[in-house]
This record gives sequence, structure tokens and C-alpha cells, in this order.
Amino acid sequence: MKKWENHCIMLFETTKFSLSTVHIYCQIIIVSILFADKSFLSCVLSLLTLPMELNHSENEFILFGLTQDILKEKIVFVVFLFLYLATLLANSLILITIRFSRTLGSPMYFFLFYLSLSDSCFSTSTAPRLIINAISGNKVISYNECMTQIFVVHFFGCMATLVLILMSFDRYVAICKPLRYTIIMNQQVCGALVILAWVGSCIHSSAQIFLALKLPFCGPNVIDHYFCDLQPLLKLVCMDTYVINLLIVFNSGAICMVSFIILLISYTFILHSLSNKSAEGRRKALSTCTSHIIVIILFFVPCIFTYTRPPITFPMDKMVAVFYTIGTPLLNPLIYTLRNSEVKNAIRKLWFNKL
Repeated sequence: MKKWENHCIMLFETTKFSLSTVHIYCQIIIVSILFADKSFLSCVLSLLTLPMELNHSENEFILFGLTQDILKEKIVFVVFLFLYLATLLANSLILITIRFSRTLGSPMYFFLFYLSLSDSCFSTSTAPRLIINAISGNKVISYNECMTQIFVVHFFGCMATLVLILMSFDRYVAICKPLRYTIIMNQQVCGALVILAWVGSCIHSSAQIFLALKLPFCGPNVIDHYFCDLQPLLKLVCMDTYVINLLIVFNSGAICMVSFIILLISYTFILHSLSNKSAEGRRKALSTCTSHIIVIILFFVPCIFTYTRPPITFPMDKMVAVFYTIGTPLLNPLIYTLRNSEVKNAIRKLWFNKL
């Protein structure tokens, strides 16, 4: 173990890698040592020491998209343009309403603001290119644009995940510890939690892009997907991808699975505690928690299906990706609005009373 500690220190001092990159690298070493898997460690080392020049054998990629049929592409253009505009409109309505409404000042709506912001950006990271490619027929994406898309998709996807956890924590404190709610969930704590979510998202997406930048492309350049992601890119790599896929599972898959389990446990405690509430309090809390649970299932089940399995292609992969990258960001504001009387009343007061 001492040998690898010295190696980590030397790597940071003698290379241009950032401290966070070296930290991730050393965590991988520690995990592999704990599992006593020398082949795993050697494979990771070969990946990390791979010359960066290999990556530039491909300057651009071609996104296959959802279909190659011209008529179906026109349908894709119309349908997804409508879905994307509806997503922006719905989430913008939530953002503006929470920002300017005096009745939505609680921590739950503070976190809902950032969930809507994350959803808008998450959808924007994939939908516009899908729409443009469908109508123009030009499906070429440059290497740099592809790497940028990977970073942005995982950044805002992770941000939405962490905000959902913060919202579940807020509901847990509000329902299970109501007398201490205003003390625990004060403005400073909420702000600090959101900052931690931004930092965590940056670390996650940086780890993803670090892996992507190390992939050597030397064969076909057609990505069988409608946006750039690590798993579709692995099919274009001219090296063994077993270890890389394990790292993806450890990173994205673990975040999805652990977050999903944490959320299920927290809402189990919340639902159990409702037996001690009055009928009116139970009804209101149950309505709020039900909407949260629906959002969690719609978002996490497709993500877990995508990032916690071997790199095997299924016919439904693209539609699953459509569901959590475009469908869920649209459904989230609708679910929170339709099932929340406070939000509906705030929208009426802010928008319709001024007309």
C-alpha cells in the first residue's frame, strides 16, 4: 500500500493532472488493492497512461439518431420540438413563479427551483441536437462537442439526482421533526446543500469526461445513439473496455443505485411516520410525498437500467434514454404543479391576476 501512496504523490508532483484527477485515480487503486485484483489494477494503469494522441484519430463522430427513415425523422422533429418547447415552458413557469411568488418561500420550493433549473439544462443538453439533426440530416458532431455533451449531460443529470435527495431530506425533516424544521432547514443550510450538490455534480461529470478523454478511437465513427455518452462510445474504442465499463458502473451506476436506495429508505420512514399525524396533515403530506415518489421512479428506473449493466445493446436503449433525458424533465413540473395546490394558487396569483 505504501508503494502506491508514493506513486500517487509522484503522479501529482510530476504530471499536469489536477488534484481531483489524482484523487480519483488513487481511489481506484485503493479499491483494486482491497479486492486484490492485479489484472484490474494493471488495466486501469494502462488506461491512465495511454498516450493522449491516440484519441485524436477521430476528429468527428456521426450520431445515428433515433431513425434513418426520412419520413420518421420529420415526425421525430415535430414531436421532440413540441416536447422540448413544452419542457422549457413548464420549467420556466416553475422557475419564475417560485422566484417572484411570496407564498413559495419554503425550502421545498427552494429545492424545486433548482430541480426545474437542472431539468431545463438537462433536456437542453440533448434535445436541440436531436431536433436539428432530424430536420437537417447532418448528424456530424465534432470530437470536442461530443466530449462537452458528455460533461454537460452528466453534470445536470447528477445535479437533478442530488436535488431529489435534498428534497427527500427536506420532507423527512418537515414531517418527522416538525418542531425543529425551521432550525435545521434554515436559509444558510439550504444554500450550503445546493452548493454541495453543484460540487458533487462537477466531480461526477469530471470523472466521466476524464474516462472519455482517455478512450482511443481508431475504427468506425458512427455512434448508435442520438447523443454522446460513454457507453455508446465504448463500441468505437480499439481496446478492451471491460475495466472502463466497470468504472462507469462504479461512477454513474453507483450514484443512481445508491441515490435510489437512499430515497426509498427516506420516504419509507416518512410514510411510516404519517400514522401519527392528523387526517388533514396526513393527506397533505401523502400528496406531496406521492408526487416525489412518482418523480423518483420515473427518473431512476431508466437510469439504473442504463448504467448498471454490461455494455450490451438492447433495442429499447434509445427510448429509455429519451424517457429520462427528455420525458422526465417535462413530467417533473407537471407532476409538481398538478398535485400541489400551493404551486397552482401561486401561478394563478402571479400570472392570471395580472391579465
